[in-house]
Amino acid sequence: MILATTRLSGYSERKEDKPNIIFIMADDLGWQDVGFMGSEWFETPNLNALATQSLVFNQAYMYPTCSPSRAALLTGKQSFRTQVYNVPVLEKKHAADQNIYSRWTVGKEHTLFSQPLREAGYRLVHLGKWHIVGPDPEMELATDYPFDEPLSQPPNGELSWLASHQSEEIQAYYPTGRGFHENIGGSWWGDPARGYKEGYKSESGGYKAPFKNPFILDIVTDEWLTDRLTDEAISFMDKNKDQPFFVNLHYYAPHRPTVVRDQQWMEKYLNKMPDSVTGQGTENLKEIVGYATMIQSLDENVGRIIDYLDEQGLRENTLIIFTSDNGFNGLQSTNKRLRGAKGQVYEGGLRVPALAHWEGVISPGTTDIPICGLDYFPTFLAVAGIGDYQGVLDGQSLMTIYKREEFPERPLFWHIASTYKNPPCSIIRRGKWKLIQFLNDGSVELYNLDEDLQESKNLAEEQAQITQELLAELISWRKENKVPLPNASILKF
Repeated sequence: MILATTRLSGYSERKEDKPNIIFIMADDLGWQDVGFMGSEWFETPNLNALATQSLVFNQAYMYPTCSPSRAALLTGKQSFRTQVYNVPVLEKKHAADQNIYSRWTVGKEHTLFSQPLREAGYRLVHLGKWHIVGPDPEMELATDYPFDEPLSQPPNGELSWLASHQSEEIQAYYPTGRGFHENIGGSWWGDPARGYKEGYKSESGGYKAPFKNPFILDIVTDEWLTDRLTDEAISFMDKNKDQPFFVNLHYYAPHRPTVVRDQQWMEKYLNKMPDSVTGQGTENLKEIVGYATMIQSLDENVGRIIDYLDEQGLRENTLIIFTSDNGFNGLQSTNKRLRGAKGQVYEGGLRVPALAHWEGVISPGTTDIPICGLDYFPTFLAVAGIGDYQGVLDGQSLMTIYKREEFPERPLFWHIASTYKNPPCSIIRRGKWKLIQFLNDGSVELYNLDEDLQESKNLAEEQAQITQELLAELISWRKENKVPLPNASILKF
């Protein structure tokens, strides 16, 4: 964790020829909802092929919901700094003293990685989900914080907010106001169905054209949202291939609503043998089959991007990262190996698929070193050769891991001060141990992830010394960083 001015050593061999960066993030894609992470049921041949040429991270983490994950990714800062702990509209409306309700809009005092990269000469595009601006940022930012209740959102299909969001004042919180040269599809929306009054019940779900996304211009060739975002990514790369580019491709897929991409694919999955290890394909078949077609489409589009890079001779000088913003949605997928799902603070909600590919720089293989979404901002700075960034960052550059150099063990921390699927809590992950402390009553859970990935046995009493050591480290972290607690908390720090 970096708490003061950050100075990162760049990748010196590339300073004269800065590498391109393509950051691909799926939405609600589970840790093992892809073949390269172990699924025998979902079909992701392009990602699997890329993984054989990449460094695959077996223990990659995000926050359990999308808003804090995206805020952490883009700012490099922990949730207590941005006050984005959960998706605001998912927060449970309990007594205000039991929660610190989340901001939706990330304030301009928080620098995004796009800004130093732009200053370093990159051309940047954001495509897809943004979700770090609220539907009414002026009201939100004018309201005293912390809030008395969770923020709300307009009904599906309601566009009264659009005129203000097209203004210069609100665009300052959009990608093009935060360092990106172009924005295609990014707004406050958390899912693509919001353009339809029927929302999730609409036939399109925002995935089938017309998308009804006011930040994606309709064209006659539109069919499928994931395809269109890839078209735009390739077009941007083609226009900017003679200079370093950054493609921030945040697919909406496979976030609900589940919409079948291809009927033949659907029939194929309906007739597949289930994966007995993960339980994929064993239950909730209609939903998971549609979800599988969305994942196959996602994979197909990653393949298109790789093909483009190969055709243009750009692969060697391009870092490609693929990951997800949180664990799988329990209404769409399943994984019997993990406890919990999206929104929960157990491994099913936190652990995500991740790989990094950079031909000639990153040696293929796998690693069990735990990483988190906070690590990408300092990684981008290092890759771009930016060594004089002035700011607070809470992660570490992954270049040391990429180059297979020694990466000292460090703790990972989470702080989730509002209630969604679990009560407010802080988490520390060190080595094989994961400790959760719930903030209001101080109760503690301890798990040995090497021996109990399902987090089925709380060892807090049995391993009292480990519990006390990790708890002391977690409390010290909160105290040193002045991490806020709900007013109802019995804890001192």
